[in-house]
Amino acid sequence: MKFVIVGFGRVGMRTARNLQSEGHDVVIVENDHDKIARAEKEEFAAVEGDGAQEDVLEAAGIDEADAVAALTGDLNTNFAACMVGKHHGCRTVLRIDEDYREEIYEKYAEDVDEIIYPERLGAAGAKTALLGGDFNVLADITEQLSAATIQIPSDSPAIGERVVAIELPADARLYAHGRANEPMTIPLPQTEVQAGDSISIISHPDSLAAVRQQLRGESA
Repeated sequence: MKFVIVGFGRVGMRTARNLQSEGHDVVIVENDHDKIARAEKEEFAAVEGDGAQEDVLEAAGIDEADAVAALTGDLNTNFAACMVGKHHGCRTVLRIDEDYREEIYEKYAEDVDEIIYPERLGAAGAKTALLGGDFNVLADITEQLSAATIQIPSDSPAIGERVVAIELPADARLYAHGRANEPMTIPLPQTEVQAGDSISIISHPDSLAAVRQQLRGESA
């Protein structure tokens, strides 16, 4: 598959590396010359320019791409890139900061295929969103990480908290969330934890017990 990644910062770089390691074709679009040089050093095809501009994305091969991920720190650039991608028939993945108000989220969510919050989900979430994957199947689990899905009991201290705001122990990261009998997915920014919800996390194996105890309200 072919993907266009707009932005070669921390999340864009890791997402591109993940996709490249699996044999996908990746083209980087970036307006920072030093980041373009870094991308080319890692043997990525790269186009220097504004990812919000259609001619720049066309130069990156948007017409042949399966999906575009707009992963810069600028929401306007990201949205513009996704709209160009949508026009060219691509799957669209939009980066947005997790602290945006709900009405801002809803404004953009209707027009793109996936919204991600890299501050919480990182490159693994971006890659899975690009591939259109099922979040019940966790990708990018390395030898140093484990995955677990935890069901929230009725007496959990996490009930009522926003899913994206939950602070987990050590290196643990929340990966996906689902209501009872519903598929796992990236949570909306205002989604609050309810009894019976399932939460998927990734962490070092040594941290799993502490995460379970926190989310289930169990003593050590």
